[in-house]
Amino acid sequence: MNAQRIDALVRYFETLSPETVGTLPQYYAQECRFVDPFSDVRGVERVAAIFRHMFEQLDTPRFIVRDRVAESSQVLLTWDFEFSFRRWRPGKVQRIHGASLLTLDAAGLVAVHRDYWDAAELYEKLPAIGLLLRALKRRGRPQAPLGE
Repeated sequence: MNAQRIDALVRYFETLSPETVGTLPQYYAQECRFVDPFSDVRGVERVAAIFRHMFEQLDTPRFIVRDRVAESSQVLLTWDFEFSFRRWRPGKVQRIHGASLLTLDAAGLVAVHRDYWDAAELYEKLPAIGLLLRALKRRGRPQAPLGE
């Protein structure tokens, strides 16, 4: 695995902006696949559309890569995703923790990008549904027996 290639991918994710989405083909194979809790698409243009949509819906979204592990043609990145909602609590920074498993092709381009993160973590940040999910989460926690 080429460490410089991984460094370039990490830099790309951490500096992703509406202006840099167009350079995605420098990092992703034309017939790549992208999977996350909301999407399962094929093709670099469809992946770019997901990133563009992110910038349309959120204020100041950014990824902060925390760790990386590379072996053979696979790279695992753990990250924090920070953003603000445009409609609800604008300016309040939200954070989601997740991981991306990237499979690179022979040319070092991303052939498969699979994101792992808890979609409920996002829903909990929304006003009405978030209140309900947080209440359900509290109800589901085991209670310590009396006297402990």
